[in-house]
Amino acid sequence: MKSLKFKKIDAFASFNSSGNPAGVIYLDNCNDLSAEEMQQIAKELKGFVSEVGYIWENEDGSFGLRYYSSEREVEFCGHATIAIMYNIIKSRSDLLAKSELTIHTKNDTLVVENHIPQNDSVFITAPAPKFIMKDINQEDIASSLKIDANMIDDRFDIAIVNAGLETLIVPVKNLEATLNVNPDLVELNVFCKSIGVDIIILFTDECFSEKSSYRTRVFAATFGYLEDPATGSGNSAFGNYLLQRNIWDGELMNIEQNALKENFNTVKLTTKKEESIKHVLFGGSAKVKIDGNYLL
Repeated sequence: MKSLKFKKIDAFASFNSSGNPAGVIYLDNCNDLSAEEMQQIAKELKGFVSEVGYIWENEDGSFGLRYYSSEREVEFCGHATIAIMYNIIKSRSDLLAKSELTIHTKNDTLVVENHIPQNDSVFITAPAPKFIMKDINQEDIASSLKIDANMIDDRFDIAIVNAGLETLIVPVKNLEATLNVNPDLVELNVFCKSIGVDIIILFTDECFSEKSSYRTRVFAATFGYLEDPATGSGNSAFGNYLLQRNIWDGELMNIEQNALKENFNTVKLTTKKEESIKHVLFGGSAKVKIDGNYLL
């Protein structure tokens, strides 16, 4: 039996919300667990956390990360990354003194910016976006979400953007319509797989808080659960969608996310400019809820 250091950490939690829970397993190196063992742990934690992140420190001071849902390996999980990196930086004085850290995910090398001393947050550079050209019928989208097609907001276009996950972005006319969306897990899973996307993000520019710019909801049926209450990769895809259309200037903004009108989670988006390119960063804080050992 293996004893592994384990934490449950809620990312993007705010004063009036519970955030998005992630399980974290701390490894000495990348060979401590096999892919099969990582998947087994994620299956055992189904319904308790949406994803499990596995982290180890490399000899050069960078960190390696892998992510698993109960169904499969996830190429990138934003909320788990926020949870893991916020906690590990805040727990170690040597890391708290650094302004940036480097992480290696399955497909990318990303920068984590330490803003904990200034505003109690960490920010992560999202993977470079890919804009996918694919024509998807609006009626099919509405049917899969179980909404009236007239509730899709024609002021904005429907698009697919990959900023770590293949994300279908769907504009909705108002906050009430966004909060009332209630699709079926099995049907939505079939639809997402049929069009080749990982998640669907709904957005509206009508918010509950005057401090927020958008309300989003993210459905992740292909990962074995219906809704993700706070999402780094999905909102990063949305940020790149806004940038490409010149709707957002790249300055810091708050996005409220989930289906609870008043008790929303908060995801922060900003950008940094390198040469002429703006890179989207997503950020937030996290709270440790369970700290112990996992017996495998």
